[in-house]
Amino acid sequence: MKKVILITGASSGMGKESAKKLIGEGHRVYTVARRIDQMQDLKELGGIPMQMDVTNENDIQRVVDAIVKQEGKIDVLWNNAGFGLYGSVEDVPLDEARREFEVNVFGMAAMTQKVVPYMREAKSGTIINTSSMGGKMYFPMGAWYHASKHAVEGLSDCLRLELKPFNVNVVVLEPGFIATEFGSVLLNNFAKIRPDSAYREMMDKIIEGTKKSSEGNGSSKPSVIADAISKIVTSNSPKTRYRVANLPSQWFGCGRIWAMSYLTKSS
Repeated sequence: MKKVILITGASSGMGKESAKKLIGEGHRVYTVARRIDQMQDLKELGGIPMQMDVTNENDIQRVVDAIVKQEGKIDVLWNNAGFGLYGSVEDVPLDEARREFEVNVFGMAAMTQKVVPYMREAKSGTIINTSSMGGKMYFPMGAWYHASKHAVEGLSDCLRLELKPFNVNVVVLEPGFIATEFGSVLLNNFAKIRPDSAYREMMDKIIEGTKKSSEGNGSSKPSVIADAISKIVTSNSPKTRYRVANLPSQWFGCGRIWAMSYLTKSS
């Protein structure tokens, strides 16, 4: 059965690749992002791109109202918008940390609050929340990002229990390192950290691993996410979690293991 699907963060990477697949499968796919100009190719394929900022509740309400007016329902909400913020807890400005949570957690929650009433009334629907393998583990320099994804995990698990009586599924997507803009955004955030940081040596090691992964040596293609999303969308009883792709060895070699070794030697 063809579904009405709403995808946030669909202007690039996992969201865009998955939207292409879902459109090709005949679903009605609404794609939203701040950069609507980067979704024109989806429009040409038959998607319906709309400009929206997940941190703006008026934007969210406008989009949800328009879809429900046109389609009468929303079958699937994929909360995919998010970004990575890396740097030490000491160095990262709190305003940037708050922005991380506004997008990764509160933006997701705002979308959910606007869509759930329609799913609950219909006693049908699926909500997919993009977490990360980082929502279950941790690395140095990733406190704010990992904290936001740990929050996504906890919020999703509670939401699942709340919506079970209404036959609404809540699925957590846990990607590994995917070949998207994530790596470059992460590196840009590292570049903002002051050069005299006490954590410079540790950051340099993680930057090294991130660069190698971003260049394709260990990251997975976005198509693996698209395949997983397609399975979730068409399943009557999807799993609660889908872990897709692996963390590249560079992250373990230059990240957590190096840091733990460093801390052991320092103790």
